[in-house]
Amino acid sequence: MLLEHLREDFREGASSKVASVDAGGKPGSRVIPAAGRDRKRLEERRLPAFQILHYLKNVRFKTRTGDEIFFDENGDGPVAYEILNVQISQEEDFQLVKVGKLEPTAQGGKDITINTGAILWSTGTAQVPLSVCSESCPPGYRKAAREGEPTCCFNCVPCSLGEISNGTDAVKCLKCPDNEWPNERHDQCIQKEVEFLSYGEPLGLTLTFSSAFMTILTTSVLCVFIRYRDTPIVKANNRDLSYFLLISLMLCFLCSFIFIGRPKKLTCMLRQIAFGTVFSISVSSVMAKSIIVFIAFKATHPNSSASKWLGPKTPFGISFFSLLVQMVICTVWVVKSPPFPDLSMKSYNEKLIFECNEGDTIFFYCMLGYMGLLATASFIVAFLSRNLPGGFNEAKLITFSMLVFVSVWISFIPAYLSTRGKYMVAVEVFAILSSSAGLLGCIFVPKCYIILVRPDINTRQHLIRKTHRA
Repeated sequence: MLLEHLREDFREGASSKVASVDAGGKPGSRVIPAAGRDRKRLEERRLPAFQILHYLKNVRFKTRTGDEIFFDENGDGPVAYEILNVQISQEEDFQLVKVGKLEPTAQGGKDITINTGAILWSTGTAQVPLSVCSESCPPGYRKAAREGEPTCCFNCVPCSLGEISNGTDAVKCLKCPDNEWPNERHDQCIQKEVEFLSYGEPLGLTLTFSSAFMTILTTSVLCVFIRYRDTPIVKANNRDLSYFLLISLMLCFLCSFIFIGRPKKLTCMLRQIAFGTVFSISVSSVMAKSIIVFIAFKATHPNSSASKWLGPKTPFGISFFSLLVQMVICTVWVVKSPPFPDLSMKSYNEKLIFECNEGDTIFFYCMLGYMGLLATASFIVAFLSRNLPGGFNEAKLITFSMLVFVSVWISFIPAYLSTRGKYMVAVEVFAILSSSAGLLGCIFVPKCYIILVRPDINTRQHLIRKTHRA
């Protein structure tokens, strides 16, 4: 009804004319015709705009085609749209392909439907392109901004050693605790494996087998010397001192076992003390042998007083005094700063190093230094005695053995300082085995060869003839 009145009033207002004339030549006078009176009545009947909007919002009807007409709260009408995709064929022809539609009247949230498989992107494929400058950084990486480019442009940098990132697009990596280490993907911290030189691994097994073999070999040499103790070659170079040296070498090989295995308080304290003690016995015994050879040559001169030093007390006195000094160093070391088992948390790899902390390392190097001093003294005495006459003069053998011994321990120090963990222990065990094997091989193997293979020259007559020729 309201719309009909509006249409009628509009037609009346459109057909009327307004005339304005000058009445009696007086400006400002106006004659209002009948049509003006009708317009005035129309304005009096006009409704406010908000009332008209109220009725328009509630209009809802269907057209002859079945489309429903209504207005939403924003005043928009129901308009359906087709979604078209511009596609370029191989012949570079443009095609508009319908890939979806927009239906505001659809029910169940299906107002927009798109067939993504029918879309052809500018790359020429159906793969949706990424509208970003850089792809997201996966876990294990961090974002590194590119200089002079927007913040959305960045590089993905792997996390550094000992760090992880467990989220996408991490700005910085997180450092793992001291007892943990990143996994291979650097996205999670895992517990570190405890590392020490064990008997079960190939390196520990090899060193164990070598120690056992050299111990058995030394025992065999000792048995040979005891079995042929009355032969000239055994008696010529202080038989008792040879026994003493072979036993000390046997202990040197056996002390390697203390270094292998899980570190404990007792083994940490014993292994360096045992090593220093038995090696001091070995080296001092070699030095005593060198001194006895030199004294024996001096005793052959007429009116020489050196013969009084040829008794058995002299070599054992030299060995005991040399051992006493080393034992004092080791005792002070144990009392003041004893070694102890230590789990190193600051290792820069995926393993925790379980090792023996040597305490005050100055005592360790004092022990090595004193052992080096004994070896140097033995080398000098043996070198000076190498050309002295004698059928079985072992000064040359001692010279070569001390040369091997000193070379091993000089090369040991830089190798020891440049390694960590189980490899540091393995270097020390290898130095113990190789230096002990050098003493055994240079001093006793030639004698065993004569005893077992060439018994014809292991006679007093051969010894006397060789002495006279010298």
